[in-house]
Amino acid sequence: MPRFHVPLALAAGARLALPPGAARHVQVLRLQPGQAVTLFDGAGGEWAATVARMGRADVEVDIAAHQPIEREAARAVHLAVGLMAAERMDWLVEKATELGAASLTPVLTARSSLRLAGERAAKKRAHWQAVAIAACEQSGRNRLLDVREQLSLQEYLQQAADGARWLLSLDGAAPGLRASAAALDAGAPVTLLSGPEGGLAADEEAVARAAGYAARSLGPRVLRAETAPLAALSLLTLP
Repeated sequence: MPRFHVPLALAAGARLALPPGAARHVQVLRLQPGQAVTLFDGAGGEWAATVARMGRADVEVDIAAHQPIEREAARAVHLAVGLMAAERMDWLVEKATELGAASLTPVLTARSSLRLAGERAAKKRAHWQAVAIAACEQSGRNRLLDVREQLSLQEYLQQAADGARWLLSLDGAAPGLRASAAALDAGAPVTLLSGPEGGLAADEEAVARAAGYAARSLGPRVLRAETAPLAALSLLTLP
């Protein structure tokens, strides 16, 4: 059944004009009055609804019952990833949403190939949030991945983080992430810090360790910048 994110107050029995993005999606899918859709506002659960009216540029739906359905991971995993090439960031945001990440913070590092500032950074953040919304609609998530404001590595490391804080590292002496994940209490939150293409510089990794991020290894193979956090995320969120 088609699912649409609607960032508006929803109530059973109400008739609602869909916001422009969702209305266009309904029209592209050629839905007709009487057809069922699912709405979610990101606050939890989802709403059954029916297309009530199709206008030239607007769509109205009748909202039925709220269903307290959740498909979230048992533990909150927060990703902090070094900014990388735009298409790789798009892919990472999409897949991190599907795998159940709670938040994603883009981090500017010495080797970041993508550098954003000012209005361009704000537009890119809005774009990534839209990517996350589309991935929620497709995957069945009812809560949005929180795409956070871009920070420098120094700014990011000054923030507090609950639970385990792990740095994805190529250090062969670092403990394996799989074993570390198995030793965690069920539902314990985790924050993962991962570098861009080429990884974090040696001094950046040292600073992260000094800030309380313990190095963890994903094994002997070198994974791409967009693959490593997703591999770690799957170990932490999938049953």
